[in-house]
Amino acid sequence: MDIAKLSMSMSSIQTNSAFGVAMLSKSLDAASSTGDQIVEMMDAAAMERSVNPAVGSNFDMYI
Repeated sequence: MDIAKLSMSMSSIQTNSAFGVAMLSKSLDAASSTGDQIVEMMDAAAMERSVNPAVGSNFDMYI
């Protein structure tokens, strides 16, 4: 067994693993940010309903 090849292989695996963890961390941060923005949008919609309760509650459709 060649020690140099084994060392390079293990180093490559460790680098790929670290890259995967970093990408997962970025993905989780983006998902968290998106979730926070959705909550803010929902809060804004709730505020509008508290000021104007009739807005958006009824839909009249004529055919």
